[in-house]
Amino acid sequence: MSNARIEGWSEVELDLLRSELETLYQVSRVLSHSLNLKQTLDGVLNALHEGMALERGMVSLFDVASGELQVSLVYGVSDTVTEEVSYLPGEGVVGNILKSGNSIVVERIMDEPRFLSRMGIYNPQGAFVGVPIRLGKKVVGVLAAQPAPGISKQLGEYQRFLEMVANLIGQSVRLSQEVAQEKMEIVEERDVLRRSVRGQYGFDNIIGHTQPMRRIFEQVRLVAKWNTTVLIRGETGTGKELIANAIHYNSPRARGSFVKLNCAALPETLLESELFGHEKGSFTGAIAQRKGRFEQAEGGTVFLDEIGEISASFQAKLLRVLQEGELERVGGTRTIKVDVRIVAATHRDLEAEVETGKFREDLYYRLNVMPLYLPPLRERMEDIPEIARFLVEKIGTKQGRTLSLSDTALRVLMHHDWPGNVRELENCLERASVMTEGNLIDRDAILLTGIDEKISANRGTIQNLDLDDPNLDEREKVIAALEQAGWVQAKAARLLEMTPRQIAYRIQTLNIKVRQI
Repeated sequence: MSNARIEGWSEVELDLLRSELETLYQVSRVLSHSLNLKQTLDGVLNALHEGMALERGMVSLFDVASGELQVSLVYGVSDTVTEEVSYLPGEGVVGNILKSGNSIVVERIMDEPRFLSRMGIYNPQGAFVGVPIRLGKKVVGVLAAQPAPGISKQLGEYQRFLEMVANLIGQSVRLSQEVAQEKMEIVEERDVLRRSVRGQYGFDNIIGHTQPMRRIFEQVRLVAKWNTTVLIRGETGTGKELIANAIHYNSPRARGSFVKLNCAALPETLLESELFGHEKGSFTGAIAQRKGRFEQAEGGTVFLDEIGEISASFQAKLLRVLQEGELERVGGTRTIKVDVRIVAATHRDLEAEVETGKFREDLYYRLNVMPLYLPPLRERMEDIPEIARFLVEKIGTKQGRTLSLSDTALRVLMHHDWPGNVRELENCLERASVMTEGNLIDRDAILLTGIDEKISANRGTIQNLDLDDPNLDEREKVIAALEQAGWVQAKAARLLEMTPRQIAYRIQTLNIKVRQI
């Protein structure tokens, strides 16, 4: 604006310009201060009241769901005005602004027949200024106010000023809508992930119908509800981590983090930093402060796998966390309180290690509050078919094809000891799948993995086989007969109604390794 033009302005006009500039500055500060839309709008209406004497400010925003203009905020009136008020497009003065997209200025409200006075907050003798709030070309709301008495001659200037403010409000409405949309998408994604994780680690997804596994499931259901420390015992490959996941995701802490650490995978110096965190400069390479696993799991669960592998010195440090729920970061002096649940696992005989002094007795009792003993696979052979089919489906999905398992292949799996438990079974099936060109993993593919050299000492299963069962193939019949005959070939031949020479030929051609009893 040129100096010549300003020199021609009256003092009243200059005062109004100063007020407008100062008010716009205050409005911009309010709009950049918070993402809370109602709080922001309240601050804007307050700035209009203080800086421009615009009383009874009102912001109405269009609600897509209802198709109505909802009064979102009213400023400068009694708190008793709490009734929800809305306008249809074209209804009343406010509805007309929404529908037409044009501002409406009224010198005296009582002279405007479209004015509904639905809230009863405006002075009927006073003026009224209402302007559209836009997002691009789309009208999304209305900003309205009543100028203080005595300034009706400047209504055009008030209209222009409110239109500028309404444009600024429109940008805040856009930002608020984008933030709300992103928040909704994040919440939906979180809920989907939670449902997926709950399904993945739910009890129904853990396979096992034998009595030992049913007992484990019942114990897990009971212990999951409480904050009790759990020690999962069992051989390598029995599914200890799967049980730990089930405990966490079916507990009240399921909304918190599930943080796991294999204690055998790290040396003691790194283990302490991983679990407790470290301060900047506490050791070479500590270029920044870092929270440990315990702090990361605040409100959730920490799973310490292979807990039997930690050193005696570190056992003392871990004991403090279990006893007091507090720790200090490496290189730090501040005591940090943590609220976490501990689930630990080991394949070691901790009782024997306590006896020999390799494992602290006090830590053992802190961990062994609720022990869960996972049976090895050889003690629940009846679960093998279901586990094998589940693993084959999983392997097929990973390989992008549909895989299945033949009955003869299953019978070979049933005859093996599985010293490596479920992990060994999965590895065997993956090797067999690689050797299978089609979609059906058969007995030959299983035998190619080396399983035939480990025909089981689980003799009860084989000895009880019916030699007349038509589903048995020739190799299985010969092995079953040999087992039932104590691997005496002449006796096995009589069971199969063969001659000793015939059964010897079958043993050779079927590649059966003869056992010495």
